[in-house]
Amino acid sequence: MTLRYSYRSSLLRGPLQRASHPILNVYELEKILYTGKSIRSHADEVWPGLYLGDQEIAANKGELHRLRITHILNATHSRFRGGEEYYKGMHILYMGIDAQDSPAFDMSVHFYPAADFIHRALRERGKILVHCAVGVSRSATLVLAYLMIYHHMTLVEAINTVKDRRGIIPNRGFLRQLLDLDKDLKGKR
Repeated sequence: MTLRYSYRSSLLRGPLQRASHPILNVYELEKILYTGKSIRSHADEVWPGLYLGDQEIAANKGELHRLRITHILNATHSRFRGGEEYYKGMHILYMGIDAQDSPAFDMSVHFYPAADFIHRALRERGKILVHCAVGVSRSATLVLAYLMIYHHMTLVEAINTVKDRRGIIPNRGFLRQLLDLDKDLKGKR
């Protein structure tokens, strides 16, 4: 029992060795997430060229220009909240996902298309903003999936990579879906 406790405590201190941890549950993931950065700005660079942010930064054309954003992935896309036409003339490639921040929403169907869009942006030496309303749940979930799919990180490694640069807290349904992705990717490696 003591070994298990010290092991779980080590989860909170930093990245884990690949495949060295037992299957985690949502509660344990939330404990890891709560140890990250709590204060956030409107956009934080969580991976080279990859910014995670909120709706306010996405609407600030001057700040997007200053950051040299070339791609935007909007996880709160709807016909009522701007979209591709808002960025006309800015040479920004846009992808919109109409995701609900609800544990019942199936975000997993968007993991691979979003990861492909992020990867293309970074491969072209662009800078991408992935955002939702607040930048902590929907967009964070897509960024975590990208790191797992394209950088072969475990879910815990992806969380540790992002959480110290931006406070994130995907909802419990999204965490369950990321756990399923983690299992699926481990089975393929």
